[in-house]
Amino acid sequence: MTLRSIFKRYLPKQHEIADHHYFRHFGSALKNPNLWHLTRRSSAGGVATGLFCAFIPIPVQMLIAALLAILFRVNLPLAVIFAWVTNPVTFAPILIFSYKLGTWLLDEPVRQVAFELTLEWFTDKLIHIWEPLLLGSMILGSLSALAGYIAIRLIWRMALVRKWDERRRRRQKFRNTDE
Repeated sequence: MTLRSIFKRYLPKQHEIADHHYFRHFGSALKNPNLWHLTRRSSAGGVATGLFCAFIPIPVQMLIAALLAILFRVNLPLAVIFAWVTNPVTFAPILIFSYKLGTWLLDEPVRQVAFELTLEWFTDKLIHIWEPLLLGSMILGSLSALAGYIAIRLIWRMALVRKWDERRRRRQKFRNTDE
């Protein structure tokens, strides 16, 4: 079983995403084949886009990942799926780590702030911590996107090399049986 077949089995189909109530507003932009094909470039770009958007400290990362995937013409399902690295379970720990990284880089004191997924928190508390939170989030998003991009490219390359080696062994085996 190849990596591509595993992805194809579990990724949502084009019509499922195009018909989703969030994405149907994109219309003809969703018809670009690069958004749906599993190539080395589009897959790595989709993973990187999703991982970067996962660290954006607002609750609509999935939509931003979809917009960026359409803009950069990378795999849309992978971008949307990897944006869910931050979900209701991981959102607070990731924000806390991003905030602490930002305060460390800006050499600011760490304020004791409880991170919540409420509109009140975004309007009342975020105003006091947005700079270190945004800096930490952008750095973590960029590093995770880079790591995801490189990882997918390496995995794809290793799978390709393994496929070439298997083909070469089969040819040699066939030549040896002919002699």
